[in-house]
Amino acid sequence: MVVRSIDALEVLTDLRRTLGIPVVDGGDQIDDVCLAALVRRAAAICCPCSVSSLSNFVADGLSLLAIDPPSLREKVDEAVDGLLVVGDLLELNQVASDDPNVKGTWVFAAPPSFVDRKNGSTFIIGIAGDELSPLPRELADRVSYERFCRVIKHNESETLSLTLRDLGLIELSERAWLRPPKEETPQTLVEGTLARLLAQPPSGQIEEIQILDPEKPVGFYRGRWTTLKSQTGIYVARRPQAYGAPLWGVVKIESGQTKNLLDLPYSANFRWRGCDAAWHLQMAIDSRQGRPQNYRRRNIEQGAIFDFYSPLPLWAERRLAVIGKPTVRENCLISYLLPAAEADVEEKFLKERLWLVARDEMKN
Repeated sequence: MVVRSIDALEVLTDLRRTLGIPVVDGGDQIDDVCLAALVRRAAAICCPCSVSSLSNFVADGLSLLAIDPPSLREKVDEAVDGLLVVGDLLELNQVASDDPNVKGTWVFAAPPSFVDRKNGSTFIIGIAGDELSPLPRELADRVSYERFCRVIKHNESETLSLTLRDLGLIELSERAWLRPPKEETPQTLVEGTLARLLAQPPSGQIEEIQILDPEKPVGFYRGRWTTLKSQTGIYVARRPQAYGAPLWGVVKIESGQTKNLLDLPYSANFRWRGCDAAWHLQMAIDSRQGRPQNYRRRNIEQGAIFDFYSPLPLWAERRLAVIGKPTVRENCLISYLLPAAEADVEEKFLKERLWLVARDEMKN
């Protein structure tokens, strides 16, 4: 028996082949596609579990192979968020569980499903337990990977939906998969949330709480988060917990002291995450105060790229993913490439439902 030493690149190349994803020649082998595939495999093993447990499981396994270990955890966390957006992972309010030990911030592996897109392709969603893919080899080889998404393009001679249903995948309508919250004006959303907040009992001082400062520039999301000092007002907030992701809410503060706290989402019927409710509320707050969040549109030959500088609620990002596809970011947080024929309609959606303003319009 001959023992041969192999380097990290060989390990990662074999890993990609094992996961059934394309090998990248001369590029970063631990890219979004690889991380998404690893998170799916980890979810099949670990879920239901907390988001942090899932991220730790993947990051620990890659720690000796990563060139930059500190940034690896951020990339893994981003991949987990990406799979929540797509629907490969579900939070507790999206599933039913009879287990009393399941915590409200745990995530679950979604069952194998699919969503037909208007552009003639199909999203593959969910995790197939012990199998790498819910698809047979001939279909798995046709999957294209767009960051965290898995897509199959239709052949004219096939009925792909029927084939997928016969394989046991659940068909999700685009409407059910997206289903945004009811349409409101910024004023209605802010005033309704404020009324619920002020109806809460005194919260007492909350340790380690962070607040999203509406006075800070909307173009730098991370820089808007700050700790309690001497602020007074109503703020979107998040606070840590012993196990699991931070809890989201809205808080009333007087001279740096927390007075009332409303957890988000405040309704058990709200099907999205707490962060989705919080980000949408912050968009309303910013719009109402005359400092709306903004986006950049870049028209190119293939269509229009929309760049965003703050997170989008999951239901909004799914809509962009169905119509277009995520693309390389340029000095922003999120970028999507949309077909030229759909760009104007989706831009109207961004303005009417998220109250965003185009950067070029802000200069006028």
